[in-house]
Amino acid sequence: MAQHDATAVRAAITTGRTSLGIELGSTNIKACLVGPDNAPLASGSHAWENRLEDGVWTYSLDDVRTGVQQAYAALVADVEQRYGVRPETFGSLGVSAMMHGYLAFDEAGELLVPFRTWRNTSTGPAAAELTEAFGQNIPLRWSVAHLYQAVLDAEPHVPQVRSFTTLAGYVHELLTGQHVLGVGDASGMFPIDPATHDYDAALLARFDELAAAHGAHLRIADLLPRVLPAGADAGTLTAEGAALLDPTGTLRPGVPLCPPEGDAGTGMVATNAVAPRTGNVSAGTSIFAMVVLEKALERVHHEIDVVTTPAGDPVAMVHCNNGASELGAWVDLFGELTAALGHDVDRGEIFGALLRAALDGQADGGGLLAYNYLSGEPITGLDEGRPLFVRTPGSRLDLAGFARAQVYGVFATLSLGMRVLAEEGVTVDSMFAHGGLFRTAGVAQSLLAAAVGAPVAVGDTAAEGGAWGIAVLAAYQRATADGSASGRDLGTWLAQEVFADAQTVVAEPDPADVAGYATYLDQYVAGLAVERAATESI
Repeated sequence: MAQHDATAVRAAITTGRTSLGIELGSTNIKACLVGPDNAPLASGSHAWENRLEDGVWTYSLDDVRTGVQQAYAALVADVEQRYGVRPETFGSLGVSAMMHGYLAFDEAGELLVPFRTWRNTSTGPAAAELTEAFGQNIPLRWSVAHLYQAVLDAEPHVPQVRSFTTLAGYVHELLTGQHVLGVGDASGMFPIDPATHDYDAALLARFDELAAAHGAHLRIADLLPRVLPAGADAGTLTAEGAALLDPTGTLRPGVPLCPPEGDAGTGMVATNAVAPRTGNVSAGTSIFAMVVLEKALERVHHEIDVVTTPAGDPVAMVHCNNGASELGAWVDLFGELTAALGHDVDRGEIFGALLRAALDGQADGGGLLAYNYLSGEPITGLDEGRPLFVRTPGSRLDLAGFARAQVYGVFATLSLGMRVLAEEGVTVDSMFAHGGLFRTAGVAQSLLAAAVGAPVAVGDTAAEGGAWGIAVLAAYQRATADGSASGRDLGTWLAQEVFADAQTVVAEPDPADVAGYATYLDQYVAGLAVERAATESI
């Protein structure tokens, strides 16, 4: 957290000149409070985990509600501990969450089937048919793929669907009563028309035709959330919403909310990567890259989603289901070892030590390969995953090589998608990285530069992540409403008001690491046959 004058901060908090962001990630629900200068003032978090139930990756809606409450309570406790006051209102508020997935509701607002998250890969037939019919890639995790798969499977709940949304849209509706979605998150539900920044009307009609051919008479336009760009009014906090966030009754209703966004959009905001030729990489449970396009892609690629920024500009998204979770599991294992030896070592210290060791590993991985596939990975054509660590008999198994192979494994599938963009002629001047993986200065950042073949920048807000990003989007909504944004678009406002004095560290690709990583990636691709065999045999 940046240093602030406590008296000024208390005044900002008590007069509601702050913005609150809440993001529901895969393993943590985080809350971030920013001041009038958009710098973080306080934070809170709540750990949670998805569950595999009846073959479906899901979270219960009870866990959603209690998790948001717990994250908010932790934030309030942090505010009270730091500044001696308890927030009663905010200048603005925003919610973001994991993109994609399927939350379908009936006329009474009751959930029809358990929440199907982005992690599920059961929508292959639907995604393939929609991709062919729409003439653009519809990934397995997109909300429309989930709905259409339910149609293809003649699931009994389909005739009862009266609305469906993403996790961010669901929480936003709990807080405001509004069935709306930011355009960036909406672009992971259904294709967006770049001219209108709204759902593609021709494809809406085409979906209805396809569904009707299978006996489902849906009008999908009536089911989807209303699309809103960054800065738009997305409703206000209701009395019910305030009570949900703060059961103590201290928080007052009436706080304006910005459009709810997906974690990809908040990552773009958190890294100031919303202009053409910029991109960002977000590493967490999943890992994905977002590259803002100068022009449309020439061909359809199954590795690439076309989504949008929170302002509605087209973005090429390389989304990998598996990110840093397996690396985190190894960190936990080493933590158990140190505890067994009688040493109480902080998890962050172990993570940092492992990452620093990776810098001393051989540039090509030294014959060590790591597959981080806890779940299926559409880019490499795998419906399921089995985490694997493989080495050749002549390789040297030491900490440095092991650590480098694990970090390379986090980036490998991502770089396969980035290769596709490079073949399309997409140019990236620099990539911005954020997420906990980049807290240890210069390590994962340098290896990512080798993996994507471009400079990688990490800012002083890299570890703040999407909760800070949605808080900043909430601040932009407030600035748009009160006129202080002066008509500036999101990119201009971010550059002038948020990142004008930001400190960044840039890692250039090291030629030896680039060459070594290319060798590693060739071995990784060849070894995918082993991963595939593991999913079939184990």
